Amino acid sequence: MAALAWLLIPLMAAICAGMWGSWASRNRRTGDVSELAGYAKFREAMEKAEDSEAVEPADEDRTALSNVAVSEPARMQRTGSGSDPARAS
Repeated sequence: MAALAWLLIPLMAAICAGMWGSWASRNRRTGDVSELAGYAKFREAMEKAEDSEAVEPADEDRTALSNVAVSEPARMQRTGSGSDPARAS
């Protein structure tokens, strides 16, 4: 009985390899229509991005960006590691 079990292992491996081989060599039919439609959407999005780059940001956006730039160094000073001897009190 043990010999039969050892013969079944390579037989099952051969069957699985045959099934995988037939699956791997199948005809893959992909539609060019969906790929071309996706490419067209991509081109439209890129054209919109080029148009929006020419627009200047609003004054509110500039103020918000300048506040972030000013507050960044202050935040970095507060989050020190504590091992700086110059900051010891």
